[in-house]
Amino acid sequence: MAAWRFIDPHVHCRDWREAYKATIREVVELARSQGVVAVLDMPNTEPPITSLELAERRAETARSEGVDSGYYLYAAATPDEARLEEALEAVKRLRQVVGLKLYTAPMRGLEARDLESQRLVYRRLSELGYRGVLAVHCEKTSLFREELWDPSRPWTWNLCRPPEAEVESVRDQISLAVETGFSGTLYIVHISNPASIRYVKQAREQGLRVVCGVTPHHLMLSSEDMAKPGGVALKVNPPLRERRLAEGLLECVKAGDVDFLETDHAPHASWEKYGPPYLSGIRSLENYLRCLRWLAENSVPDKILRDMTYNNSKRVFPMIEE
Repeated sequence: MAAWRFIDPHVHCRDWREAYKATIREVVELARSQGVVAVLDMPNTEPPITSLELAERRAETARSEGVDSGYYLYAAATPDEARLEEALEAVKRLRQVVGLKLYTAPMRGLEARDLESQRLVYRRLSELGYRGVLAVHCEKTSLFREELWDPSRPWTWNLCRPPEAEVESVRDQISLAVETGFSGTLYIVHISNPASIRYVKQAREQGLRVVCGVTPHHLMLSSEDMAKPGGVALKVNPPLRERRLAEGLLECVKAGDVDFLETDHAPHASWEKYGPPYLSGIRSLENYLRCLRWLAENSVPDKILRDMTYNNSKRVFPMIEE
């Protein structure tokens, strides 16, 4: 395993107005220390990546920091049709832009929260003949129970954003892709519930091009860990789930139903994690090799590990060079 190369299709490199959290160079260097030769950066930067101009600026920032290879990014897919077309132009014209990212939960004004807004995105992409990757953060906001979140009881984040909020959103995305004739690849990111993977598997069997990923933290941790001292630092979106659901994710991995091991590496300053605003996201890249060893110890075959960490990314994102 030490000689293997890995690709992480889901990281947050921060930088720009959030350089105090991390820079592109710092994240890429951390990735390389774990054997990860390419990272794919999400577009909820500050400012967010919504156009060719901003994508070019992001790529230039990476070059200026000495990152000449292994850095790729997504552009944001929003329900604003003009911005959506600008994002699509970035995918078409800049080789480092690997696809689009759609948020169904609150995210700096980028999100498409309701079904009609999401339908608009799928319909317009279909009309424009988009055949690339659409990565989707799936959480149905109408099922959130904000009143249940209590930072002094951090495990309540799992109650505030319950497992069914993810499952129902996954069902929505699959239905919308079929309804609108979406001809790209639907990528369901950071799945936390094995029921979501079952819907992905069913959609594949019906001919839809859909892939999915899981994170080290959703596999190795649970909401029970948030009851321990400092547990609020484990607040992520979607939340850590009950141990039984984490164990179910592992079984899905063993069955070969998961395409990617993605870290969703999301660095924050400690004051943002341990006090208001109690931001979601953790530095998961640091646990990449540890997670691979843990998966091997839990009887995940080498072929599945190789596919999840490299081969599937090369297949879904053929533009990646190392």
